[in-house]
Amino acid sequence: MVQKYQSPVRVYKHPFELIMAAYERRFPTCPLIPMFVDSDTVSEFKSEDGAIHVIERRCKLDIDAPRLLKKIAGVDYVYFVQKNSLNSRERTLHIEAHNETFSNRVIINEHCCYSVHPENEDWTCFEQSASLDIKSFFGFESTVEKIAMKQYTSNVKKGKEIIEYYLRQLEEEGITFVPRWTPPSLGPSAEASSCSKNQAVCTAVAVPDAAALKEGLSGEALSSPGAASEPTVGTPDDKLDADYIKRYLGDLTPLQESCLIRLRQWLQETHKGKIPKDEHILRFLRARDFNIDKAREIMCQSLTWRKQHQVDYILDTWTPPQVLQDYYAGGWHHHDKDGRPLYVLRLGQMDTKGLVRALGEEALLRYVLSINEEGLRRCEENTKVFGRPISSWTCLVDLEGLNMRHLWRPGVKALLRIIEVVEANYPETLGRLLILRAPRVFPVLWTLVSPFIDDNTRRKFLIYAGNDYQGPGGLLDYIDKEIIPDFLSGECMCEVPEGGLVPKSLYRTAEELENEDLKLWTETIYQSASVFKGAPHEILIQIVDASSVITWDFDVCKGDIVFNIYHSKRSPQPPKKDSLGAHSITSPGGNNVQLIDKVWQLGRDYSMVESPLICREGESVQGSHVTRWPGFYILQWKFHNMPACATTNLPRVDDVLASLQVSSHKCKVMYYTEVIGSEDFRGSMTSLESSHSGFSQLSAATTSSSQSHSSSMISR
Repeated sequence: MVQKYQSPVRVYKHPFELIMAAYERRFPTCPLIPMFVDSDTVSEFKSEDGAIHVIERRCKLDIDAPRLLKKIAGVDYVYFVQKNSLNSRERTLHIEAHNETFSNRVIINEHCCYSVHPENEDWTCFEQSASLDIKSFFGFESTVEKIAMKQYTSNVKKGKEIIEYYLRQLEEEGITFVPRWTPPSLGPSAEASSCSKNQAVCTAVAVPDAAALKEGLSGEALSSPGAASEPTVGTPDDKLDADYIKRYLGDLTPLQESCLIRLRQWLQETHKGKIPKDEHILRFLRARDFNIDKAREIMCQSLTWRKQHQVDYILDTWTPPQVLQDYYAGGWHHHDKDGRPLYVLRLGQMDTKGLVRALGEEALLRYVLSINEEGLRRCEENTKVFGRPISSWTCLVDLEGLNMRHLWRPGVKALLRIIEVVEANYPETLGRLLILRAPRVFPVLWTLVSPFIDDNTRRKFLIYAGNDYQGPGGLLDYIDKEIIPDFLSGECMCEVPEGGLVPKSLYRTAEELENEDLKLWTETIYQSASVFKGAPHEILIQIVDASSVITWDFDVCKGDIVFNIYHSKRSPQPPKKDSLGAHSITSPGGNNVQLIDKVWQLGRDYSMVESPLICREGESVQGSHVTRWPGFYILQWKFHNMPACATTNLPRVDDVLASLQVSSHKCKVMYYTEVIGSEDFRGSMTSLESSHSGFSQLSAATTSSSQSHSSSMISR
């Protein structure tokens, strides 16, 4: 498997020319990098005007590897070829390196770039990317990979220290300024005169690079070595540099930074710029120990879930019922010693049975989601207030009063459901859980719920029985004395509701609760559908007036699909029932409908009006089609069959592995469609804004599907 590394943008607050003077001092040897033994110049080129300087070196490295491994490999040193291309006119240095030793067994490529900061021409930026592909190595492939990655990340961390070391050395020698390159025809005095007369002309030299680097500074533009010279267009808000990471995201290792940047880039490419905030991406990476593939899978599922249930807007659009406001014994209360928001829950004083009977499971779940959304918001605020990254909160749970009433089966079922949803969609948001005054019945409750809690989360639990929390290692270690709630023998008045029994007059029947639960989770404009091999999902749209616009917005939740749009003058037969009932989706709206009769022939009974679109798992797709004729339009989501190799009838290994990832040949899509009538459309492309996806409020660039013009909604 190819291992990739991508650095954030590192900023040196020194001019490019001074950084270059410091960088050149690393050759021919560098005492600060013991493994860098020596380097010889292989070739060198200088342009006539001196602006271009290309030098190729053969570098000798003493890799820190076991002596036995070196003996088996038959080498003491490893050689790399490094090509440095300095363009003094454009103020850039591109560095390309590859291994010469074992090049038929191990392929290592690296690309680095020094260039001028886009917003300050007296600062210098540095970017770095690399890839490692071990084909074979005498059966020691895994060992070699670990050694290589350890050695590489160690050198990456030293990179900035080395430049700063030589900068200090230059300063000690009295060198604090290196003049910029000037064309041979102009001397220094003439150049200064020219710049003073026409500053715009002088600074224009750096403008093209500044614009290009501005694109490269986006986290998405940090591509693999092969594409490093073709950055993706980004905006200043997309910057992801080393200083930003340390200030807002915390101290990450080089490989952790790389995982964040690469996953962010993948989201940018597949979700058309609508990506969650870096803090949110980082939580999912941490939850899966920075395994990009695993983190990407659970994050895509979570983002689809947020979009389907409009979780991003819950704080603005949903008001908790009065019963919750009166009897839910929980609320926010200052912050802990680490600056994390503190949530206090008096679970022992709360009538969980009464709340479930009065509100139902879904209302409680929605309330817990609103608490988690508020927690995310408070973390952002505290990050600004305390000047350091705060990405999680502390929860204090008081269990005084907990009894067998709390072990009522429907109540425990609701609790397990809430834990499941929160674990899947809010990973790494709980910094610490303090459980106080745990009674004898607590081990029974813990036995029921602990299997559903992630191992990483369980390690954050601190449990105290009786008054143990008042002793050493107790509450005072985590919360300032001044804000300990009064009901825990503190001096701070806590405004968290005291709970109490919910009046039975507020209880509702099972039928009422069932209808209310269904209503809560069907308040979404999106529908879910199953797509099976040989059984596509299709929806019918009747168009009366030509030039109407069909818009769509869908997410591929599972598997790969092909999206088609067909037109027919004939009305299809009523939808057939799903013959694959055993595979039906359990969530509301999950179905599989087929409209195109098997006897219909393409080109005779119906025609294709758009080219087929292959959509991969995790992608979010938006689009529109201006209808040319009235009649019946069929939108189809079809299972994507992986193509076989052209030279053989046998499927490729990659195809087989990909097909195995889709269990039972089943895919899932979540979609929303809307028709804009010709009288509303009138040829204006701005009317198509209604097809924009309300992807996630976690992204600053989010738009909402609820912005869709109600006057454009047409039911045929």
